[in-house]
Amino acid sequence: MDSQTFVDAIERQRAKQAGPEVSFYKDALRASQDFRKEYEQRLNVVKANQMPMERSADGLIKHIINERMDTKECCIDIYMQFIAAGGATGTSRHLTEEIAFVIEGSGYDHHYDVQFECNVEFEWTWDTTPKKYEWGPGDFIYVPPYVAHKRFNTSDVEARVIVCNSRVMKAIGLDWFDQLEPAEGFEDVWVPPAD
Repeated sequence: MDSQTFVDAIERQRAKQAGPEVSFYKDALRASQDFRKEYEQRLNVVKANQMPMERSADGLIKHIINERMDTKECCIDIYMQFIAAGGATGTSRHLTEEIAFVIEGSGYDHHYDVQFECNVEFEWTWDTTPKKYEWGPGDFIYVPPYVAHKRFNTSDVEARVIVCNSRVMKAIGLDWFDQLEPAEGFEDVWVPPAD
């Protein structure tokens, strides 16, 4: 069969109809050139005194790498989470998976698993009974995407946990991140979820 049989003359004409004139492609090429020049000036090494502290709704954290810190890292945010002896973080959920490494302290995580249906739109539900995962120094913690989670320090020393999250989901339009409850003593910096 001749391939011309499937070509519609009206569609061929419509394909080149004038729309608004833009320069998206040209602008993207220039933006890439500008980015590469600017990228060379970004930090390869972040010194300890360049890592800002934050009173967050999840508790006290020290940003190691953050998209606002002018580093060459473009995909991952990393912070150190401090949890007071006998204390806990708030409860949060985010569409990115989370990995964490325990430096000091011992305790456990509560993970509220998520289920979803994708009918006309996403429908999310979370378990009401959490799974408990114990951790201690040198342990790796994995939190699956959109699982609500809270971290408890049961030791008599301040726990220090390195937490890593990807920025990729945010970049593709899935910046779903909620702090369901604040850590005790950090209620003043809490942004409650919209839904």
